[in-house]
Amino acid sequence: MTSYLLAGGGTAGHVNPLLAVADGLRARDADASVLVLGTAEGLESRLVPARGYELLIVDKVPFPRRPNRQALSFPGRFRRAIAQVRAHIRRHGIDVVVGFGGYASAPAYVAARREGVPFVVHEANAKPGLANVLGARRAAAVGVAFEGTPLRGGEVVGMPLRQEVIALDRAASRAEAAEYFGLDVERPVLLVFGGSLGAQRLNEALEDSWRDILDTGWQLLHVTGERSDLPDPGVTGYALRRYVDRMDLAFALADLIVSRSGAATVSEISALGIPALYVPYSVGNGEQRLNAASAVAAGAAELLDDATFDGDAVRRIVVPLLGDSARIARMAAAAESAGTRTGTENVITLIDRALVAA
Repeated sequence: MTSYLLAGGGTAGHVNPLLAVADGLRARDADASVLVLGTAEGLESRLVPARGYELLIVDKVPFPRRPNRQALSFPGRFRRAIAQVRAHIRRHGIDVVVGFGGYASAPAYVAARREGVPFVVHEANAKPGLANVLGARRAAAVGVAFEGTPLRGGEVVGMPLRQEVIALDRAASRAEAAEYFGLDVERPVLLVFGGSLGAQRLNEALEDSWRDILDTGWQLLHVTGERSDLPDPGVTGYALRRYVDRMDLAFALADLIVSRSGAATVSEISALGIPALYVPYSVGNGEQRLNAASAVAAGAAELLDDATFDGDAVRRIVVPLLGDSARIARMAAAAESAGTRTGTENVITLIDRALVAA
């Protein structure tokens, strides 16, 4: 029986691909031991047990960004975190460690190396995090979601995705999706969303321009986010939702998407072959713009600037595109080859290779 330790967490961007790989390993071999390493504070503390996996805890030890009291205490705290992971590896007879970034991954990589256990790195973002940059130097294998990700030894394997996305037949599900959202199955649909919490910039732009979109003959499915108080005009052809727990149906109905470009979002849209206009979130280290780069290069997507995205931008850029069916068809054809649904299997192949080499 093989024992796997999957390390990562903090955000959904780390937890969701980790869980997709965990599910893939368990589906392949029901007797395998699949354990997850995470912190008590991260999203993994809720999502991992809910999915039926045992969560092994490691202290959260952020890398210091400046010389201060935290930096002085970092070496000792990091050594303790490494010792915690080494104890987990010994206690559970771990054969291979797989890291997905986040606070749990850095000590996991060091602990695995000191215990003589092979480890694999998966990086979801086009701009890698520090833990994976360091881990990739000694990893048995390194997988990246996007072409051009600057990680030593990185192989493009795609993103491990949710099963409902992998299994989605968009054409077969379109009628069900139209009924679910109260839209006309025969008319094209623009899907706009900004993640579970929404995107104020996108919401404000749509509040000013939704009439112009409907005037083109397109329908609008707008997921505003749970915290949004954007009023619902309650008109035919405009489905406004605060939150959607069936994003597979939203994707089934979408003929064009306007969204942020988080790694999971881009990977899911690309895997499903849907043309998109991405508005990268401007806060952070620029990874959202880089995440969309491969889809843009393939001709499947275009980038719009967050700072200037407003109602006028929708009227100037989005509305003319809605009237250009030939251009949308070209983007859709390019989107068919922009992504992959086999990210989970590809990461498991890396894991198997590391085990064989060990």
